[in-house]
Amino acid sequence: MNKKLAMMLVCTATLSTTVWAAADEKSIAYTAAKETASTDFKLAKSKCDAITGNPKDVCIAEAKATRVHTEANAKATYKNTLAARTSARKDIANVDYDLEKTKCGSMNGNDKDVCIKQASANKVAALADAKADKKVVEARVDAKDDKVKAEYKLELEKCDALAGQGKDNCFAAAKSKFGK
Repeated sequence: MNKKLAMMLVCTATLSTTVWAAADEKSIAYTAAKETASTDFKLAKSKCDAITGNPKDVCIAEAKATRVHTEANAKATYKNTLAARTSARKDIANVDYDLEKTKCGSMNGNDKDVCIKQASANKVAALADAKADKKVVEARVDAKDDKVKAEYKLELEKCDALAGQGKDNCFAAAKSKFGK
């Protein structure tokens, strides 16, 4: 009996260590990505110091956009949720808009107006795509849940035609198959 208890404790400890290590690896990768993004941003920004005027603004905006892309994608990967992925896409759309708008700063007159309108249209499209993709994923998850419920009810209905131990076995199999 003690050997069984000891073996169960060892297995439980090993499993919890494995789960903890996997979570820790994700955390380490996320932290490393953030640090890399920060370092790369500082390096790119320092290169911008030699430039003046609108090109300097564009250079800094590009460095910031690269940092936000890296951090947002790392965060989405770390959290691994639909909300995190949608948030990352929105952050990226916003920083891309800022970059495009900064690039428009060197233009004049109608060209500048058109450039800003195009940047705005690109942002609206990216945000709309993120929102639509989120709704599509949610709808697919709901549809899958509905299908599983319907299949489970079908299996239970098939079991009703049986009697005795066969019926009990059928119900047990259906519950096991559908995780109920």
